[in-house]
Amino acid sequence: MSEKIAVVLAAGMGTRMDSDLPKVLVPVCGRPMIEYVLDALSRGGVDRTIAVVGYRAELVRRALRGRPGVEFALQAEQLGTGHAVMACRELLDGHDGPVLVVAGDSPMMQADSIAALLAEYDREPAACILGTAHKDDPTGLGRILRNADGEFIGIVEEKDATDEQRRITEVNMSYYVFENCHLQQSLRYVRADNAQGEYYITDCPGVMINQGLTVRALPVLKPCESLGVNTLEELARVETAMAEMIP
Repeated sequence: MSEKIAVVLAAGMGTRMDSDLPKVLVPVCGRPMIEYVLDALSRGGVDRTIAVVGYRAELVRRALRGRPGVEFALQAEQLGTGHAVMACRELLDGHDGPVLVVAGDSPMMQADSIAALLAEYDREPAACILGTAHKDDPTGLGRILRNADGEFIGIVEEKDATDEQRRITEVNMSYYVFENCHLQQSLRYVRADNAQGEYYITDCPGVMINQGLTVRALPVLKPCESLGVNTLEELARVETAMAEMIP
């Protein structure tokens, strides 16, 4: 069975967190939020982790230097999530197997969700497997589009969705398992022709479909995993949710 590598996007700053720390080091229930992500990845079956650092990179390196199996890639200029993965090319060179791409600001990540995605890849490899969830209130999240046979055909962001698409409850959670060779190939086709001038990892599944490759969406994630931390209000919400989950 091939080595399982995770790429953790950890280069951003917490602009709305009232902190000059790198966002992933903002404490949640007393621990840097990235620690919860790394714990879930380790328990979920990841063998090796690459943390993509950028803003105040040395602080993140120092905070994580005691963690076994964690390496670092530098995204000197933050030009989007796809650009962050491009910064890992050298560390991923020669890898024949899955690459799990997740955000470092996802402290509600669950180990069994990671294990389920990796098990699905082992069972039936694909160019990309997206981890999705069904939410009673999907407001603000990208909706998963499927054809009449239930096959994944794309993601539509809420601002671009029709009224009918907005009623879809299956949402994109930004958890991706890629076959490394197809990931590297698709990144060559990702363009920054958007308002932000950034390269988005969310474009890769569409590139793969256009190339005739297999992309599947697997609704194995828990709704709580969509709780990210972008503001102080969201931080409070995540801390409350964590406290409720402690037995």
